[in-house]
Amino acid sequence: MKPFLKVFSIFLTLSLLMHPLGNVAKADAVPGDVFVTLGQDLSESQKNEMLERMEVDSDVPTLYVTNEEEHKYLGDYISAQTIGSKAFSSSKITLSEPDTGIHVTSDRITWVTNEMYANALITAGIKDAEVYVTAPFNVSGTAALTGLIKAYESATDQVIPEEQKNVANEEMVRTAELGDAIGEEEAAELITLVKEKIATTSIESEEEMRTTIIQLAEEINVTLTDSQVNELSALFMKMKDLNIDWDTVSNQLDKVRDNLSGFLESEEARSFFDRMIEGLKSFFNSIRSFFSS
Repeated sequence: MKPFLKVFSIFLTLSLLMHPLGNVAKADAVPGDVFVTLGQDLSESQKNEMLERMEVDSDVPTLYVTNEEEHKYLGDYISAQTIGSKAFSSSKITLSEPDTGIHVTSDRITWVTNEMYANALITAGIKDAEVYVTAPFNVSGTAALTGLIKAYESATDQVIPEEQKNVANEEMVRTAELGDAIGEEEAAELITLVKEKIATTSIESEEEMRTTIIQLAEEINVTLTDSQVNELSALFMKMKDLNIDWDTVSNQLDKVRDNLSGFLESEEARSFFDRMIEGLKSFFNSIRSFFSS
């Protein structure tokens, strides 16, 4: 073989090894592009159900998340029994226009809230995306973050550092645990406030971090135990030392708040609350009728 052809052959082989062929490579991804992740252990009927729930065709770019990956990113923070031995969580990520922020919806997720997902995704470096998380039955939702990060990397042809992925997963778990103790909304709000503080203030020591966490908790009328403060302080010190673009984090956090406010003012939200109020009226009317008869 001629030297030039030999070199070209080696180059081509290495290129294929580094960028395997498939329907998930999207270096030129643009707003509107959709990527899906499915749990590796879903049955065929469950896979079809997930795609139907996501309202996508079977030819959508799809990645599979394994149980081994779930244990890799969650094993240091929750028990192996909680993670389980099979991967079922599935997700869809749609790239949005710049500066629109992250908007999360989910169903059949029992532990991780939409705002917790949004916060953790921002920590991982993900921005401007519509996110949907689901499963064939009720699950805690912790494993879904692995798939979402994997999908975003594939969609944008970016590599998110392992340390950043680990911190994002720890943040999600710690926030969910804190939510069990002080309330989901309060936990998510506290995490957001601390991250905003890190983005705008120089915090050098762990003692400064502890003081900041306690002060911000007091601002939202939350009392933390010493153990909770210690866990959060350790988490945020790790986060602070990562190579994170904190200006982008701050901007994305603002967008999450805007998205939540927008939902509360939307026709969809008004319709939901109208139905809820009518349902309550009907319920109390039925009770009134029962006692009056």
